[in-house]
This record gives sequence, structure tokens and C-alpha cells, in this order.
Amino acid sequence: METKIPLGEPSSHDVTREQLMADFKTVIADAEALLKATTSQGGEAVASLRTRVEASLARAKEKMADAEAVALARARAAAKATDAYVHENPWKAIGISAGLALLVGFIMGRR
Repeated sequence: METKIPLGEPSSHDVTREQLMADFKTVIADAEALLKATTSQGGEAVASLRTRVEASLARAKEKMADAEAVALARARAAAKATDAYVHENPWKAIGISAGLALLVGFIMGRR
């Protein structure tokens, strides 16, 4: 069974997803710092809020780890599909690489 994976430049959607993941990690780190800073604060309301935030952070970390695992699996699948294509079609792969190199050289030479 052959798996088709689109190859090419990352789309703006992918870049946005990467930025979102980085921002999400920052929010988690900031929330953890806030929890540590309010540890000495008393009161039942603060303790209840701290418990809810800790649970939310645990769920967010778990979802983040799952998302990273999916992204890693997709990257591995893309690499495996590329490797299989190159092994099945070595001359096509060489021709495509040479064509791309020629195009890049032409573009760079014009500057």
C-alpha cells in the first residue's frame, strides 16, 4: 500500500500551528510560575482555584504531548514515503533534484 504525503513548503497554516504551540508552552510555563508564586497565599477560594488550574495544566500538557507525538509520527511517515519513492524511482529522484538545483542556481545567479 502506497501512502501519498504532500511534499513542499510549509503552509501559513503550519507556521501558525507552530507559533500556537510555542505560545501555548509559554502560557503553561507562566501558569506554573503563577501557581508556585501563590503557594503561600491562604484561603479556600485560592486553594480551589489552584487545584482547578493544576488540573487544567495537566490536561493541557497531556494534549500537547499527544500533538507532538502526532507531528513526529507524520514527519517519520513523510521521511519513510520519501525514502521509498527514491528507492523505487532513483532516476526520477535524481532528475527532480537536478532540476531543483538548476532552478535554485538560476534564481541565485540573477541576484
